[in-house]
Amino acid sequence: MEGRFMKTGTLKQILLITDGCSNQGEDPIAMAALAKEQGITVNVIGVMEHDIIDEKGMNEIEGIAMSGGGVSQVVYAKQLSQTVQMVTRKAMTQTLQGVVNRELQQILGGNKKVEDLPPDQRGEVMEVVDELGETVELEVLILVDMSASMKEKLPTVKEALLDLSLSLNARSGDNHFSVFVFPARRKEVEKVLDWTPNLGSLTSIFGKLTTGGITPTGPAIREALTYFKKKRSLRSLFSRDDESFFEESV
Repeated sequence: MEGRFMKTGTLKQILLITDGCSNQGEDPIAMAALAKEQGITVNVIGVMEHDIIDEKGMNEIEGIAMSGGGVSQVVYAKQLSQTVQMVTRKAMTQTLQGVVNRELQQILGGNKKVEDLPPDQRGEVMEVVDELGETVELEVLILVDMSASMKEKLPTVKEALLDLSLSLNARSGDNHFSVFVFPARRKEVEKVLDWTPNLGSLTSIFGKLTTGGITPTGPAIREALTYFKKKRSLRSLFSRDDESFFEESV
């Protein structure tokens, strides 16, 4: 990639943590597709306790991640912390590799991908992907399912998110997290934590949350998209910079 330089923008992810199937509001798979169109990756973690997630729930989890260009994983609650970190980082690498592939197509023409390069060049490109993974700015909006069946799993979810914050803050790139829950006490979706580089305040927040019966996953993703859009609008007041990942050097 000589003669060019990389301009890193912001990687945007929605991380959905749920243990079942949506049963109210818009189709979450369609909402995830809309997120992808807006440059936001949707990752899904299905949480089991002693039971299993039924086929309908499994299909929805995989469908949301596929439509949202993200990663899905179903795990037992005790494995959640490790899984949250793995899914987030895997989605980062996947997104960055996609961006690099698009750049290669502009440079080399055709449908060239990283995999098509000679081994030495492929290694160099993957080094760039790894470096970007450590330096790129990251925004993760976390959607936590608060349906009744999640009640016993919430302490584990809280610990997993605290571990995620610690893990990602070891990178040199900036991180910002926000947390929404669904359903909320009086509405489908509620923001419980505004953008922050540290999820430590979740410790006090999670103890005050109540669980309910419905699972409005589609409305939760829709609300997340609205929130990202508000952040972009605010940013545009202060800067007109193009947030594309790559820019040709002059």
